[in-house]
Amino acid sequence: MENCIFCKIINGTIPATVIYEDENAKVILDIAPAAKGHAILVLKEHVENVFELESELAGKVFAVVPKVAAAIKETLGCDGLNILQNNGVAAGQTVFHFHIHFIPRWGNDTVRIKWETRDYADGEAAALAESISKKIN
Repeated sequence: MENCIFCKIINGTIPATVIYEDENAKVILDIAPAAKGHAILVLKEHVENVFELESELAGKVFAVVPKVAAAIKETLGCDGLNILQNNGVAAGQTVFHFHIHFIPRWGNDTVRIKWETRDYADGEAAALAESISKKIN
């Protein structure tokens, strides 16, 4: 995609600091990190979001996630790590090229990823689970 910033990074038009690369993805340091060591796994193929991601490619890409997470944790000595992936404007996606964020966390940091919790009415969770599971199989 000619106007996609991640496609430009993948094809080398825009430089990036690469920490991992294979035939399917590059992992780069974010240029505007939420925390030191914030990295982004970017697919080499332009796929807009998880809804367009084929299962075979997803398996290959998600197999890289624990390796990258462990390397970041070991290198930085962080206390934890958020792994974040947004799909669609309503979910906070701003670059429409599938990518996964790795955000190192420390007990005293100022990174905020929060939401308000909700409750289900009696029987609502079971009915919703049944509806969703029918569409998975």
